[in-house]
Amino acid sequence: MEQDSILQMQHITKTFPGVRALDDVTMTVKRGDIHAICGENGAGKSTLMKVLSGVHPFGSYEGRILYQGEEVTFANIRASEEAGIVIIHQELALIPELSITENIFLGNEPMKGGLIDWHTARKRAIELLARVGIDIDPSIQIKNLGVGQQQLVEISKALSKDVKLLILDEPTSALNESDSENLLEILRGLQARGITCIMISHKLAEIAKIADAITVIRDGKTVESYPVVAGQVDEDRIIRAMVGRSLDQRYPEHTSNIGEVVLEVHDWRVEHPAIPGRLVCKDESFYVRAGEIVGFAGLMGAGRTELARSLFGHSYGIFQSGRLSIGGKDVKAQNVEAAIQAGLSYLPEDRKVLGLNLLDTVKRTIVSANEKAILRGPLLDSAKEVQVAEQYRKLLNIKTPDVGVGVNTLSGGNQQKVVLAKWMYPDPQVLLLDEPTRGIDVGAKYEIYKLIQQLADEGKAVVVISSELPELLGITDRIYTICEGRITGEMATKDADQETLMRLMTTTEAMA
Repeated sequence: MEQDSILQMQHITKTFPGVRALDDVTMTVKRGDIHAICGENGAGKSTLMKVLSGVHPFGSYEGRILYQGEEVTFANIRASEEAGIVIIHQELALIPELSITENIFLGNEPMKGGLIDWHTARKRAIELLARVGIDIDPSIQIKNLGVGQQQLVEISKALSKDVKLLILDEPTSALNESDSENLLEILRGLQARGITCIMISHKLAEIAKIADAITVIRDGKTVESYPVVAGQVDEDRIIRAMVGRSLDQRYPEHTSNIGEVVLEVHDWRVEHPAIPGRLVCKDESFYVRAGEIVGFAGLMGAGRTELARSLFGHSYGIFQSGRLSIGGKDVKAQNVEAAIQAGLSYLPEDRKVLGLNLLDTVKRTIVSANEKAILRGPLLDSAKEVQVAEQYRKLLNIKTPDVGVGVNTLSGGNQQKVVLAKWMYPDPQVLLLDEPTRGIDVGAKYEIYKLIQQLADEGKAVVVISSELPELLGITDRIYTICEGRITGEMATKDADQETLMRLMTTTEAMA
């Protein structure tokens, strides 16, 4: 083993029924580095890290793992954690009904006199949360946090252990620009303390800022693995290696054909579901026209997701007042079924909790929001179900050997495509897309952008909520900004820039 390396993975091959997920993958990680792993969805990145961390135990794969100079054969994830390897998965492993403190120390609680020392646990939780840049009461239940805050709790949980090698699978996918930068600073701080990090990310700008080395995986094989100088990374080289071709533009060109107003929201007021008197939507008003792509920008906790979910059948918070109209008609969509019937679809930011039943198949998931369209009498038409699923598999380029497989067997990005197909199938007038490219690689993002544009070209009104300001600037026609449950600005995208948007995202004054 190389003297300055902490990890070598040699000739790793991992096969699932019908799929070779990893094919002779080799990589070396130097001690103290931040090592980035890049690749398209389904390339094998997460599978490789699951092999390393014992999720896929020794004996279920071929090849060798050398860690700190010795071969390791982890039987489970606890064994890898005891060796100092901690993985934070893209799909967070937190228990919604437990508090932040309970989640951070679950299975690792501080003890005193044979009992759990909750006073010490709370004190340490506050310290760990401060290290990741959030000041929040650790007694709050996880279910009352946004996805971005949950990600930071996961990192706090990892830091509570004696970690030597920290693996982060898409750690900033749910974070906006400023919170992502805060997380990168946290990683730099860990690096300064001698902790080695492996980071899977689709955000090439982040990789360029922070990576000391890069490994690119395509179709389960190592394409390139090389050291870099942070800040001098060739993003085009990464893209070519990931997708096997040059990608001249990150955002497809588009000429909008905007029509009449389709969606109108007036004075929308919603109370927090768990904190009486706290408003998450403060008399918000906006509109979207046919053929228009409208973006919503805001910092973590600003209330973008709360607004979208409350519009979609009052599925978040306690509705107080406001008016929603679609196609010029007032809509009383007090549940999800009524919202779908009114022509509204919502792609949630958290696909695992809100978007998917992980026990379902791909085909059943795709038709699930519009099952009545494939009924034959009182029964589902199985042939029609497969036909529809195959249509969307091809349209969205969903990587799966068969639409009959479990959706849980797909990579995170391909699961996201399945959720998008699910909400396209009802043929809605309005689509609320909450982080539609979260966890999706740069090549697949381009495909999703083209699909969004196609939906707009069909005359649909499209709302895109995104934590990535360049994405909003690249694909929308207009942008609203939100801060603390209030709409604070509106502008044509051609007149917007990141600095102006950030200023509006951090003011609490409502738009005039």
